[in-house]
Amino acid sequence: MITSTGASSFIPRVFNKENQGHQIQKGDHARLSSFIGAIAVADLVKTTLGPKGMDKMLVSAGPGGSNVVVTNDGATILKKIPVDNPAAKILVNISMTQDDEVGDGTTSVVVLAGELLREAEKLTLMMKLHPQTIIRGWRTALQISKNALEVCAVDNKSDEKKFKKDLLNIARTTLSSKIVTTELAFFAQLCVDAVLRLKGSIDLDMIQIIKKQGGTMRDSFLDSGFILDKNFGLSMKTEYKNPRIMVSNTGMDTDKIKIWGARVKVHSMDEVAEIEKAEKAKMKKKVDKILQHNIDIFINRQLIYDYPEELFREAGVGSIEHADFDGVERLARVLDAEICSTFDSVEKGKSSKDNDDGKQEEKDNKDKASTAGKLGRL
Repeated sequence: MITSTGASSFIPRVFNKENQGHQIQKGDHARLSSFIGAIAVADLVKTTLGPKGMDKMLVSAGPGGSNVVVTNDGATILKKIPVDNPAAKILVNISMTQDDEVGDGTTSVVVLAGELLREAEKLTLMMKLHPQTIIRGWRTALQISKNALEVCAVDNKSDEKKFKKDLLNIARTTLSSKIVTTELAFFAQLCVDAVLRLKGSIDLDMIQIIKKQGGTMRDSFLDSGFILDKNFGLSMKTEYKNPRIMVSNTGMDTDKIKIWGARVKVHSMDEVAEIEKAEKAKMKKKVDKILQHNIDIFINRQLIYDYPEELFREAGVGSIEHADFDGVERLARVLDAEICSTFDSVEKGKSSKDNDDGKQEEKDNKDKASTAGKLGRL
């Protein structure tokens, strides 16, 4: 981490590839190296804070050419920078944790930690205070700060108008440093409306964000229900009312021997035809098991080949293939269903209705099934 050049001098190393080979650090040199590394990272992102904060241009070279990222988000900046100093790595991890748990304040936590370490450097190296003594002081200060904040805090949960105003202020503060700052009021209102529809739940995974190219930022909108951005099979209807839906994760392609290196030898085209006939019979048996549950829509995470799609179409059942995993999981939670992989026994799920209007489109419906499957219904 440091390179010794004499009895009383050294060069601290913060970022990767500044030096090669094994490095040894001891005593005050090691301690000062950690301080310098952490403070350097804090100073790096400090200039992005505030209304006059500057963006950083990050250029990374790769086999496909250079990649340029312009951002003022602390977590994004620290992700892109190769850090070698152990203390600096801790600050990077703090920023990542803040991003995962809260989603905002990634730069602030790094700057705050960096300033605390800057003061701790003076206390440790100049005043010779033991680190544990400094930590005890910080813990006392933390408790005093928390008590002060609790005394100043105002709870407007009982007043709907004031509560919504508080949420709007929080959303504006968070979005003020993002690219949507030109439409700050519009997107703050959009975010608050989305959170209020959760009715007190903290499960933000229930809010689905779909990105589409084209249009302006004001073309963004909030809608109820669930959207799966997939198409139905050929010549299938696209609208259903109160459908029974089965969501599955099973192979609907031509069943083959699932053994690597297996080979089937035939001596005539008649034998090939017999193999294809057996494969079709096996697939038809699986489709019949699915259809015996009187479903209206079948959604599969894997491929659906032409033959099973034809069988679904003849039975009047809509089918969708290649439904993404996140969409299927979210849909299963919306419909209180389970993802099916076998179809001998499937329970009936509870029916649920759209809370805002009577429109029910198939794309907003999906069911979960599992080995002990369960159908869903909107």
